[in-house]
Amino acid sequence: MQHARANTSRRMVSSPHVALHRIFRVDPGLFARLLPRAGIVFPEHTAIEPLDTDFTEIRPLERRVDSVFRVRVADDEGGFVLAVESQGKPDPDKHSSWTYYLAHLYAKYRLPPYLLVVCKDKATASWAAEPIRVGRAFHTSLVVFPLVLGPGVLPVITEADEAARDLGVAVFSALAYAKDPGLTAILDALASGVANDVEESRSMGSSEMGGDVDRVDWAEIVEIGLGEGPGRDYWRHLMATYTPNFPGSNSIVEESWLEGRAKGKAEDILHILEVRGVEVPDAVRERVSGCTDLDVLGTWLDRSLSATHAEDLFGEE
Repeated sequence: MQHARANTSRRMVSSPHVALHRIFRVDPGLFARLLPRAGIVFPEHTAIEPLDTDFTEIRPLERRVDSVFRVRVADDEGGFVLAVESQGKPDPDKHSSWTYYLAHLYAKYRLPPYLLVVCKDKATASWAAEPIRVGRAFHTSLVVFPLVLGPGVLPVITEADEAARDLGVAVFSALAYAKDPGLTAILDALASGVANDVEESRSMGSSEMGGDVDRVDWAEIVEIGLGEGPGRDYWRHLMATYTPNFPGSNSIVEESWLEGRAKGKAEDILHILEVRGVEVPDAVRERVSGCTDLDVLGTWLDRSLSATHAEDLFGEE
């Protein structure tokens, strides 16, 4: 199977709402791995492609769905269209929007449209799963049956080895249970799974297991997706104190960890000099900030405690 990965950058998400549906743009194959866990059959597919999310028509009534994908299915000429909506709380006004989205998609692509609603609490998930019936007592013109992913629908992942087997599924599960009292155990498992992943997720079939999405991308999605609060603070603590299990493996996990450690040490060196009243020229600041050798930075850190001039950090170098 193949999937088309959306272009991503380090600043791919900006809010918890966006993170909950944008995760599918980062790893479109996640649909096929996640929905069966909620008892929803997802067909064998050949590709999953992000589509335009702007449904605004010529008249100025803005309609914009969170994410839209075209799923191409073997032995099916067109496949189907999947609209994804991130929902934070029950909102009856969304019923008319969701009905419009599906009608618009069907008219535009002439393909069967489906709606997937992703939620972070059980009450919203339960509300979103209710069929949307359009009509009166004497006749129903249209019924929409949303698919739903959220707490109570998906299993909780609290084991590191299970998290490591599919980081995409584990990340989504953590975001879905962001309001759960047991969130710290979920994040512990996810952090260990990310750390233990090293090469495993890549060797187990990169496109199927989300292996083309690196640890930094997943860590950012989790941090933003958790929103402000103790859960996010705890995740940042876990990422800051992580130690590679396989030092010297040159894995992307270790690389990102080393980059973070180096940046932290460089900041400490410059901070110590500034607190001690030592003037730091731009050339010194750039050299310290650009260094990624932890041993060298450790030497400079020791010297920063007694240096009278910023250049003294470099000794006889």
